[in-house]
Amino acid sequence: MLLVVERMLASEGIQRVDLGREEFAKRIWDWKEKYGGTITNQIKRLGASCDWTRERFTLDAELSRAVVEAFVRLHEKGLIYQGSYLVNWSPNLQTAVSDLEVEYSQEPGALYYIKYRVAGGSRDDYLTIATTRPETLFGDTAVAVNPEDERYSKYIGKMAIVPLTFGRHVPIISDKYVDKDFGTGVLKISPGHDHNDYLLARKLGLPILNVMNKDATLNEVAGLYCGLDRFEARKKLWSDLEETGLAVKKEAYNLRVPRSQRGGEIVEPLISKQWFVTMEPLAEKALKAVEKGELTIMPERFEKIYKHWLSNIKDWCISRQLWWGHRIPVWYIVGKDSEEEYIVARNGAEALEKAQEKYGKHVEIYQDPDVLDTWFSSGLWPFSTLGWPDVSAEDFKRFYPTSILETGHDILFFWVARMVMMGIEFTGTVPFTNVYLHGLIRDSQGRKMSKTLGNVIDPLDTIQEYGTDALRFTLALGTPGQDLNLSVERLASNKAFTNKLWNAGKFILQNLPSKSDLSSWEALSIYKFDMVESLLKLPLAERWVVSKLHILIDTVTSSYDKYFFGDVGRELYDFFWADFADWYIEASKARLYHSESQSRASVAQSVLLYVFGNILKMLHPFMPFVTEELWQALPSREEALMASAWPLTSLPRHVESIKQFENLQALTRSIRNIRAEYSVEPAKRISASIVASSEVIEYISREKEVLALLCRLDLQNMIFTDSAPGNANQSVHIVASEGLEAYLPLADMVDISSEVERLSKRLVKMQAEYDGLMARLSSPSFVEKAPEHIVRGVQEKAREAEEKLTLTRNQLAFLESSVLV
Repeated sequence: MLLVVERMLASEGIQRVDLGREEFAKRIWDWKEKYGGTITNQIKRLGASCDWTRERFTLDAELSRAVVEAFVRLHEKGLIYQGSYLVNWSPNLQTAVSDLEVEYSQEPGALYYIKYRVAGGSRDDYLTIATTRPETLFGDTAVAVNPEDERYSKYIGKMAIVPLTFGRHVPIISDKYVDKDFGTGVLKISPGHDHNDYLLARKLGLPILNVMNKDATLNEVAGLYCGLDRFEARKKLWSDLEETGLAVKKEAYNLRVPRSQRGGEIVEPLISKQWFVTMEPLAEKALKAVEKGELTIMPERFEKIYKHWLSNIKDWCISRQLWWGHRIPVWYIVGKDSEEEYIVARNGAEALEKAQEKYGKHVEIYQDPDVLDTWFSSGLWPFSTLGWPDVSAEDFKRFYPTSILETGHDILFFWVARMVMMGIEFTGTVPFTNVYLHGLIRDSQGRKMSKTLGNVIDPLDTIQEYGTDALRFTLALGTPGQDLNLSVERLASNKAFTNKLWNAGKFILQNLPSKSDLSSWEALSIYKFDMVESLLKLPLAERWVVSKLHILIDTVTSSYDKYFFGDVGRELYDFFWADFADWYIEASKARLYHSESQSRASVAQSVLLYVFGNILKMLHPFMPFVTEELWQALPSREEALMASAWPLTSLPRHVESIKQFENLQALTRSIRNIRAEYSVEPAKRISASIVASSEVIEYISREKEVLALLCRLDLQNMIFTDSAPGNANQSVHIVASEGLEAYLPLADMVDISSEVERLSKRLVKMQAEYDGLMARLSSPSFVEKAPEHIVRGVQEKAREAEEKLTLTRNQLAFLESSVLV
């Protein structure tokens, strides 16, 4: 919000300092009132079933009170302190930013090699230093080498002259921290502008020099370069080094550049007075919460990252030099040293009262102008929104027993870890027992969405084109903790899935009895599916789909319990489309349209309702809108789908029936393949002889209407037998599965003479194509001179052509033999 308003003002040629703090804050409030509901509206349109009466804004009065209370209590415990330390400084935003708000990117740059002469030595006595930031040399306070590096051992203890500083001397020291193999093995120590140098300087007691202003221009320490922007200074400095003979060389180098997440500019390590939280005691409790099993992080691999970060945590810089946010509750005494004399209080009146007690009633105070890091208040969110500090720790334990936090893996440390630390510190318990981490949503090319790239996807636009349910389902299919590339193809596919679900619902509704047909509805009600005996009374297709459904319910419920949402989505998608829609709905048409038995029609209607209703229940968390609409349209639905009971688990299933129906599926696929191979007209019905054992024939023949419908077979000319038919040598022989075969008479499918003529012509053409490919491969000039991938491509085409030739020859030979017979 802050950054957006700053950019908006910049487009008008206005900076916040031009407006003043109060007017700037007013502009932000105005923007919030106008656009603040955008994200809320997006979340609502996405179907989030939140309690919107509990919506809060970070600067609401009760939340602000909680933030101040947390600061005061941490300070009273000695966990908040003020000091001047090296921080990440954002020159454009004019504020410190935390380590977690810095993103590193690989960018082309340069490595500069510079001579540092040894004081008191000859012209040949110098050290060559390699650096990516020569402008910081004005802040050098030492030159370091590795104590085991024999090249420089003679210079240890002497002084080096910093270039272009009019002879300023710095000591040449040794430390194992220096990498002998990087650059020249000599390191310039600039503790005011490098985090590693800063730590080394504090360890060795070296002075710290700051050469940069907060707008990233060089200050008076840089002498003649004072006032130059850091990058302008770099160019001028190198030019001057070349003129003075101190520049050795400049070579291309890939840099790891720190950039501000918010502003995008290069962050500058800078010494600055800030407020910090001592993190070690807070982190220790958060680590123990995971070790004791009080907090579970999913996927499990993120627990290691969580533990590593908390085990190596640094003190947290919580002050920001901004004009928007929670003002730091610290007041200073006019005329006193602000680092030594300050008051921490819950409000101005309390601060004045404390100041008067200590300094007399005429004392004057003023509040710290900085605000708190936004993640400080965010860390309090789980309990500040529930009324802390007025609610007791015991009350929070009642709120949190089985709660789950779902968030992106990119803010595991920004937010999750801090909520855990703050929750334990202020309420004595973890604010949630489970943390589920999903990935980032990236564009179709895998790039992070940004306005700079112009690849930001507005969910409302996506909903307009593909529907909310398709978008939700697409997002939910991601793997936990892994980023998801959001492509148009995925959205279109899941929109088709939504349409398929809708059409299945329409089919079922259109094939149910009318509401006034009470006897038919009574017939439907007699079918039960929760007992083995009831299941075994169903026909094969119904036993199969109900058994598959019951297995699915157990699998999906288990996956939901484990938070494997992607697995749930894929399991439901596969069952609905591949089993229910493609097979059972098609099979049910034999009962509904081609069966003379009303009882068979009734059982199909009952099973359609039962299976579809349970599919809707399990899909509802993914696709709430279409599933609720379809549920409400089904008869005898007295309550909303979202309020209905979850399907029962451990319901009966019949494994043998699943195997039997799979045999029927294999037979159906085989017959369909032969029809396609011989280009049989879709509407043409053909005869068939099904050959199998008496046991297999028994269950297959009972489903002959289904088989005839699915394969377009002539029901009157279907033979079920245990041996090959008399016309076997004039039929296409199919082996569908072990012990299940079929014979399809050729004369039923094609005009044999015409087909022989067609295939003969096709064979001639295919042979010519094959010969052409082989001629190219036989040519030494082609094989030796053509690119390898081109040769491989021709070889692959030749292999494919040969396979097709063999298949066509075999097919032609079979047809010709049939003509002779």
